[in-house]
Amino acid sequence: MANFYILTDSSCDLPKDLIEKNSIDYLGLICNFNNKDYIEDFGTSLSYSDFYEEIRKGTMPTTSQINSFRFSETFLEYAKSEKPLLYVSFSSSLSGTYNSALIAKEETLEKYPNAKIEIIDSKSASLGVGLLVMESCKLRDSGYTLDDAVKYLDDFKYKINHIFTVDDLNHLKRGGRISSAAATFGSLLNIKPILRVSNEGSLVSYSKVKGRKKSIKTLFEEIKNRIIDPKNQTVYISHADCIEDALKLSNMIKEEFSIPVVINYIGLAIGSHTGANALAIFCTGTNREED
Repeated sequence: MANFYILTDSSCDLPKDLIEKNSIDYLGLICNFNNKDYIEDFGTSLSYSDFYEEIRKGTMPTTSQINSFRFSETFLEYAKSEKPLLYVSFSSSLSGTYNSALIAKEETLEKYPNAKIEIIDSKSASLGVGLLVMESCKLRDSGYTLDDAVKYLDDFKYKINHIFTVDDLNHLKRGGRISSAAATFGSLLNIKPILRVSNEGSLVSYSKVKGRKKSIKTLFEEIKNRIIDPKNQTVYISHADCIEDALKLSNMIKEEFSIPVVINYIGLAIGSHTGANALAIFCTGTNREED
């Protein structure tokens, strides 16, 4: 029997086969798409290709967090079964989901005071969350207790580097990341922003390059400079329906380091804000705010 069980949310963007293989429980964020609510389930109810095809046509989906009621239902199941639970959450700087989980935990403890529920604010997004979840699985399978795993992961999460680029600046404008003028002139000049996730778990735009080819090369160079102990880790790449670019980036990593790379789609919750053709890469590296 495992020392603890693992729950995450659909922001982790892990391939469904890894979710199932590693016995990871999850809750789906909600995406309102063409006037219909979808609880995200890793491409089962709404395929990634259909989702991004509609975005390219101009559809603007909206998203909502997981509410405390849904968390309470899940937490109570684990509490009743006396199963210690670790929930790895979407960054609190990007979603209210983490706070909903905290409320649900308090409600659960009122009914089951001895329940063991730990919540980690991943300070991450997409496969940055996924990387932290997979590290949690390693600890669980190695026999870590829940308390020891939490101590380790609360430090480890700041070593998860996220470097990404978007193709359509209008989505960053819509999310308030850049001004309308910056989006207009950037699009005219074919400028591609390079972004990362800060220690607070928020998005930071810190560089700009011209053209898609240069942006992909920059993602590779950033990871090359930041990665630690590459022979003993897996690199993760998520993409918003641009598999050829993801494979190109993956091949660059494999040629440089000869290590495994996991590729998957950016899911509905995050893809609603990045638009199609976003590309992101994740690794264990130096503190994410070190230049």
